[in-house]
Amino acid sequence: MWRYRNPVDVKFGAGVFETLGKVLAGRPYCLVTYDDANGGGVFADLTRRVIAQAGAPAVTVSNIGPNPDFIGLNESCRTYARATRPVEAIVALGGGSVMDAAKVLAAAKGDFATVRHHLETGNDGEALGRTPIIAIPTTAGTGSEVTSWATAWDTTAMKKYSLARETLYPEAALVDPLLTLGLPRAITISTGLDALSHALESIWNVNANPVSSSLAEVAAREVIDALPLLADDLRNEALRTRLARASLFAGLAFSNTRTALAHSLSYHLTLHHGVPHGIACSFSLPMVMRAVAGCDAACDASLRRIFGTDLVAGAARLETFLQKLGISPDATAHGIAARDWARLVDDALAGDRGRNFIGRREALLAEMAA
Repeated sequence: MWRYRNPVDVKFGAGVFETLGKVLAGRPYCLVTYDDANGGGVFADLTRRVIAQAGAPAVTVSNIGPNPDFIGLNESCRTYARATRPVEAIVALGGGSVMDAAKVLAAAKGDFATVRHHLETGNDGEALGRTPIIAIPTTAGTGSEVTSWATAWDTTAMKKYSLARETLYPEAALVDPLLTLGLPRAITISTGLDALSHALESIWNVNANPVSSSLAEVAAREVIDALPLLADDLRNEALRTRLARASLFAGLAFSNTRTALAHSLSYHLTLHHGVPHGIACSFSLPMVMRAVAGCDAACDASLRRIFGTDLVAGAARLETFLQKLGISPDATAHGIAARDWARLVDDALAGDRGRNFIGRREALLAEMAA
């Protein structure tokens, strides 16, 4: 038996951003986005376009940086609490960090202490809010517009938390590939690799099902084919559309499975070495793929539909794909000492996401020693 569920109303295509006013339907809203409103930046322009459609927001939260932490999220919630009108919806306009912050705001209702208490104790989830979110991604990678969780970081205690509530699925996702046209090469690659990791991690996963795996297969093939082309042709609208669709499909896949070992490994790299998330969760994919081959017939069948019948050759192809994008598959290239690698793998396997992995520790250690 298996089950697939995703309640987000998804609209995809060039120009769907312009339907925001209709989706909001006059509700007072909080705009969550990045702060370049004092200049002529991309998000200043997007903010003007939001206001032209939906009127001025009741409050704008724009102190969003990479990997939102407790300090920044607390300030975001304080800003949210100063809204000029009661907030009836949140518009999340940006990348994964904006989506994470918006979900925290939806749960916090202006008081970050309630979210922090739940994250640290696992208790009192019923006290959290459920403000509707309209998610508008401006990157192609996070998939957060169709998931029910957010990542929050306690950089003082050096811990990563996942806020996971059924009520945090966005009400609607407006996925407009045109919004990704201005992304620089480094962010395009990093976010594209995040989407690839979401896809593959949802396949070698104890929670995989036929729907999630089918979506993941399409997403992985598209990223592997289109991302190298896009990296050299950043204004190509057709390639941007392919990556946006791949990211969405990967999001729909892992919305039902969550991620697995490669993501579990990534958290240490991001916290302790500052490695961007998309790189941190993708450099180990060839090693993980070699370790998982032969462990599960359904997983092998999915991987063969992506990489061909020879999975050993497929893992080598994946490694070459990363190297051509400038990503080393060697852990030491990302700040991890060789003597620490086995311990970090053991820690990752013991984590929530690591326990989703269907492979064997022994196979991973053999790959590390090879």
